[in-house]
Parts: sequence; C-alpha cells; structure tokens
Amino acid sequence: MALLRDRPAAPPRPRAEGTRLRGLALAALGVALAWSVHRILPGVPMLTAAVVLGVAAAHLPRLRATVRGPARPGLTYAGRRLMRAGIVLLGLRLGLDDVRGLGWTTVTMVLGVVTATLLGTWWLGRRLGLPGDQPLLIATGYAVCGASAIGAVGEVRDSDERDAATSVALVTLCGTLAIAVLPLLQGPLGLSAAEFGRWAGASVHDVGQVVATAQTAGDAALGEAVLVKLMRVAMLGPLVAVVALAARRGNKAAKGASGARRVPPVPLFVVGFLAAVALRSTGLLPGAVLEVAHLAQELLLAAALFGLGSAVDLPSLTRTGGRVAALGLSAWLVVAGLSYAGVLLVAA
Repeated sequence: MALLRDRPAAPPRPRAEGTRLRGLALAALGVALAWSVHRILPGVPMLTAAVVLGVAAAHLPRLRATVRGPARPGLTYAGRRLMRAGIVLLGLRLGLDDVRGLGWTTVTMVLGVVTATLLGTWWLGRRLGLPGDQPLLIATGYAVCGASAIGAVGEVRDSDERDAATSVALVTLCGTLAIAVLPLLQGPLGLSAAEFGRWAGASVHDVGQVVATAQTAGDAALGEAVLVKLMRVAMLGPLVAVVALAARRGNKAAKGASGARRVPPVPLFVVGFLAAVALRSTGLLPGAVLEVAHLAQELLLAAALFGLGSAVDLPSLTRTGGRVAALGLSAWLVVAGLSYAGVLLVAA
C-alpha cells in the first residue's frame, strides 16, 4: 500500500485544444498558400486552391504521416467548426432586396433547378450504390453551393469524414472544369452577357467558381451571376434544417429516446446564417464591416476546405471511383442543362 501511495501521479492528459494546434497551424499555412495561388493566378478561386492543397498535403511523403497522425484532430476541427463559422458569415452576402431584385420568374427558375438537381442526383447516387452519405452530400454540393453545402449537411448528418472529403473533391473538380468550359459555350448557345451570368450562377457550384466563370463575360454577367448564386446560397438554411429534422427522427428510431445522441431541430449555425441574412437586409451594416466579414468568411471556409481536402485518400477512391465519376458527370450535365433551359424560359 505504501508503494502505491508513493507512486508519482500520472501526468495530466493534454487538453483537446493543445492537440489541435498542429492541425490548425497546418490549415493556416494551407490558407496562406491558397491565397498566394489566387494572387498569382486570379482565375483560380482561393477556396478551390485550398481544397487542392489539402488533398496534396495528405499525399506528400513528408507530410502524409503528420496529416493522418498528430495534425488530424486540428484538421478535423477546421473542417467542422470553422466551416460553421464561415457559413454564418456567408449569410451577410445575401439580402432580401437582392432576391426581390431578381424577379419572381428568376427566383422560381432557381428553386426548380435546385430541387430537381438535388432529388435527381441523390436518387442516381443511391442507384449507383455509393456508400454512406455520399449520394446526399454530392447532391447538396451540386444543387446549392458546393463544398459549403457539403460541410453544412455533413455536420448535421454526422457524416463520415471520408464521405465528405470525397464529395468535396468531386464537386470542386467539376466546378473548376466549369470555369474553363462554360465561357467557351456562351457563343455557340447564343447567350447574352446577362443570360450567361444567370446560367453560371444557377449551374456552377461554389461562389468563387461562379465569379471566376462569369467575369469572363463582363460586369453585367458577373452581377447577374452573383445574385442568382446567392439565391441558391439562401436555400442552404432551409435545406440543412430539413436534413437536421430527418436526422433527429432517424436517430430516435434507431436508438430510442434514451441514450441517443440528441440532434437539435435546427442547428445553431443555420440560425446564425438566417440571422446574418436578416441583419444584412436591414441595411445597418456599413460597407467596411461587410468587407471585413467577407474576408473572414473566405479565410474560414478556406481553412475548413483545406481540412476536408486533407481527409481525401486517393487510393481508397479506386473502389468507387468509376461510380463517383459517373454521378459527378451526370449531375453536372443535369444542373447545366436545367439551368440553361430555365434561363431561356425566363428570357422568353
């Protein structure tokens, strides 16, 4: 007993915050590199560069062990918690006056495209037998706002990190290809600058990719594209709320009321997103505040997407690579085709 009393106390376990520092520092470095890439190549959005750099970090020989080992907690934290904060700030980019300015015909067109793309992609993904939450995550990424939507839905679904990372990689790849392909089709499809902007805003995934695509046709196209895109972003809040309610009911059915992980009816970051939209709509925020909020949103989302990209394991994608590619191509054709038809109907 004396020996037991004299035994030195075990060293305290490191706090969770301490274990995240290496991963958060690596994410910050990834954001800095992504910003540098965007400055050197303005056609490459910073968020797209962040995802690509995250994937690269997970496969570089000197970094791979760190990314998958001691840096993993911090990178996972970035992919989840920083994503929430970035999505809340994303709400400050949308005001109700912007939506009213589009006109009800354009708003109806956007709602129809988002709904059809979401349900069609989700159905096809299930038919192709994609595992886990990949069908739903890919569908939300294509239909709403790319990687941001995937992160938000994956959060409330508590999706496997690999499913979210695979979905982000696919949506980012297709969105990046759209930057090069869509401007080449403006002339053959007979679209004016404003119509091309609406098409880009309704069919391209991330906000940065929309800007990079639409700016090739001038300021008029860019303005229309951003408005239409932000209309799609506005659907993120209701979509995540519906997914959260479904997850809550499914959680109760699977585990019963006792001992089940409780899922809030509406996640707090969704409430924050909608509150940010309402705050922007009041017109009380000065332009300087909105600029700072936009910069903070870009940095937070870039760190989150670097974290998600670092979870991609390219060798493991060979098991479902063909099916994932087939779903990505099909969804891309669906959203581009529906958006083009919608633009023509609105212009008629």
